[in-house]
Amino acid sequence: MTHRSSDTLIDTVILDVDGTLVDSNYHHALAWARAFAHHELFPPIWRIHRAVGMGGDKLVAHVAGDEAEQRVGGPLRDRWTQEFDRLIQEVRPFDGTRTLLEAVKARGHHLVLASSGQPQHVETFLGLFDGKALADAWTTADDAEESKPAPDLLHVALSRVGGSAGVMVGDATWDAQAAKSAGMPSVGLLTGGFSEAELRDAGAAEVFEGPARLARAVAEGLVEGLPSGPSQAPGR
Repeated sequence: MTHRSSDTLIDTVILDVDGTLVDSNYHHALAWARAFAHHELFPPIWRIHRAVGMGGDKLVAHVAGDEAEQRVGGPLRDRWTQEFDRLIQEVRPFDGTRTLLEAVKARGHHLVLASSGQPQHVETFLGLFDGKALADAWTTADDAEESKPAPDLLHVALSRVGGSAGVMVGDATWDAQAAKSAGMPSVGLLTGGFSEAELRDAGAAEVFEGPARLARAVAEGLVEGLPSGPSQAPGR
């Protein structure tokens, strides 16, 4: 893949939604655990949690193996939807979520909310912080052929606003890996349960505790100071 040159200015901030702007990762993990159990599969919840952030089309095989995917992948995902629908009203935005969006726009950047979630779930989440009023575009699972850690969704996000270079902000190693594959830098948040070391090792250029702290950094010019290509982990 050809990476953008280092003198290309970043004009687009691509924000993951689940686990980055709304506190939903543990709800996802519980819903997946219940869906697996419905099909007599019992992977430990910690393992499920570690997979949250990759697409649901990949999660079953990643957590329970290819045989489970081939046997019950589709019905299990359908069951996950039912289980998550029972929990979604408990999801809340993180402190500083709207402030972060406002900071991005105040710096003159394009803002894309890049979710690979189901459209009805994304609609609910964006309503929690009035995301549509500030974002220039947003995505759902319907917008990319392949989910994270593939870079498809990031390419779609950038094209939606005609951006020339972007930065990905996410809470999971899958976000950083997708950004690296897309040829763009990434910023990690600790809100998804991954450690700073894990996020940096996956490629994150900077890591912050959550949206509130990142909003302050954006207001101080963080985006303008980032390289336009993917960051490399120390020693690589």
